[in-house]
Amino acid sequence: MSESTKRIWRVGIAGQGRSGYHIHAFWLKQASGQYRIAAVADQLPERRRDAEREFGARACADYGALIRRGGLDIFVNALPTPLHARAAIQALEAGLHVVSEKPFAATVRDADRMAAAARRAKRVLAPFQNNRLQPFFDVVQDVVRSGVLGDLVHIRSVWGGFRRRWDWQTLRCNLGGSLFNTGPHAIDQALALIGWDRTPKVFCRMDCHHELGGDADDFCSLTLYGKGLPTADILLTSCQAYPAAHLYTIGGTRGSLVADATCVQWKTYDAAKAPRPKFWTRWSVDRAYPSETLPWVEQRWELDRASRSRVRGYTLPSFPSGTQRFYDNLYDVLAGRAELLITLPQVRKQIAVIEACRRQNKS
Repeated sequence: MSESTKRIWRVGIAGQGRSGYHIHAFWLKQASGQYRIAAVADQLPERRRDAEREFGARACADYGALIRRGGLDIFVNALPTPLHARAAIQALEAGLHVVSEKPFAATVRDADRMAAAARRAKRVLAPFQNNRLQPFFDVVQDVVRSGVLGDLVHIRSVWGGFRRRWDWQTLRCNLGGSLFNTGPHAIDQALALIGWDRTPKVFCRMDCHHELGGDADDFCSLTLYGKGLPTADILLTSCQAYPAAHLYTIGGTRGSLVADATCVQWKTYDAAKAPRPKFWTRWSVDRAYPSETLPWVEQRWELDRASRSRVRGYTLPSFPSGTQRFYDNLYDVLAGRAELLITLPQVRKQIAVIEACRRQNKS
């Protein structure tokens, strides 16, 4: 039988840490009509035992052995960041479709090598960006595309809190830090709002303030800008004990929007219904500033209570619905019924921004 709706794809997950277990395995275990976790690879024996018991999967200590043993259709690359490109290419060359966690690659060159390997192998290479598929961001994009905000002027997103860390992702040798850890979510969403057909300039400042031994950035402030584009300011920080009022604040010529993972609000006016006062060409009238009453309309969206369970992540709550949409889409792509929601050219553009940030902060 060809790749049809009845096929159950055999999945090998490389890495059973935070994302490999809590995100990928959590959903794939539930999607039993589409996928079966056939194998896992992890260096820790207790995680291998967990996989054998919980998923009925064979377990390897090394991702290379997982690939070589065969019996798989899809390789989920949830390995540490420095291994993303190498492992993805190895799996593609072995004839497997590949799902690769963020950050997809460390450099544009690595991303291009991965894409070339997928073309040669005639296999699907799917970048995993589950937070672009979160319900709140669908609403944000819909509001922006509707035009009710007018021309976008400014996008501000704040991804932070106060957290001291002492894990492998605080080390530069592991490609750790805020830019690589949280940046792929924030930059991906900013580029989606600016428009994938537009290429902004980049300004970035990063710094490290770890008290417990890490040397990777825990503060990153970057701006995407350009002629005719909205300015997008992104803050990634571990030094914010008071939470920001909103994850997103977006301003346009006809109103503004604020958003968090569970709530989106927007306030706009219809220009056709607004008053048209005569322009003051000289001095103020009655020693006052211009004043008017606009026909504001306020709207609100909230995530339903039933969808708020099993949240993951601490910078941005990530709900299982984003992972479900990703894997439902992948299933349709493999069956020849759809195109990837998260494309390689889009993620390549995201990596180019990350690379520009790193060039500007070499010391």
